[in-house]
Amino acid sequence: MNLRKFDRIVLSSSAGKDSQVMMDEIVRLADEQHVSRSKIVVVHADLGRAEWAGVQELVIQQAAHYGLRVEIVRNSKRDLLQQVEERGKWPSNQQRYCTSDHKRAPIRRVYTMLVKELHDGGLQRKARLLNCMGFRAEESPVRAKRPVFELDAGASNKTKRDVFNYLPIHSMLEGEVWDRIRASGVPHHPAYDLGMGRLSCVFCIFAPKAALQIAGRANRELLAEYVRVEEKIGHKFQAKLSLAEVQASLDDDLLLIDGPIGWNL
Repeated sequence: MNLRKFDRIVLSSSAGKDSQVMMDEIVRLADEQHVSRSKIVVVHADLGRAEWAGVQELVIQQAAHYGLRVEIVRNSKRDLLQQVEERGKWPSNQQRYCTSDHKRAPIRRVYTMLVKELHDGGLQRKARLLNCMGFRAEESPVRAKRPVFELDAGASNKTKRDVFNYLPIHSMLEGEVWDRIRASGVPHHPAYDLGMGRLSCVFCIFAPKAALQIAGRANRELLAEYVRVEEKIGHKFQAKLSLAEVQASLDDDLLLIDGPIGWNL
């Protein structure tokens, strides 16, 4: 990828293992191509109580390791759990408003801000933004089919910007990810040390039961609030699993787990 073709390089970071390796790879590529790190902007969509404690601070710490600018964005109207309560249904694979309303839409506001900065600074053509994400083919058949590079038509517009999505570590395997993290010296989130396979929402609609149990043991008060919402709206968290069931099983001796848990992506 020729980073010199882009006016700004946006790194969408959850502070998770793939995000931080994606960050490391883009910085390596930028330095190799003599592209100023000032062109790179790390963006984190803050999910509030829905995300693991310490995530926002870790994003800032990881970015600071490379001297990168950070922008924190969030849904200004409501947090995810409030939206679930209002809608009366949890997100699903068909209705992923957790992603559209709490990640994609807030991040696009950063695109608008960056393009305005570029045009105010004298750019007289459409801005070209490269949005980098840490998706890997190994994670799921769906992610394996994602193009490594493509125009994001929904985030682009006719007059001011073209936004391109790029997956710089798409072919990387999980073992390679952890090797890269160890070599970088950049800290990872302690949720992985508990056995979590991903650092998404604490309680993710795509998480297997074992991951929800691990998350529940570490976040009992938050789980109780989720169960309250689940009971109020009368809609199960997953089609075949309620959070009430997860809560009831937290103290069972079920978690003899060797290594991180996979996700139902």
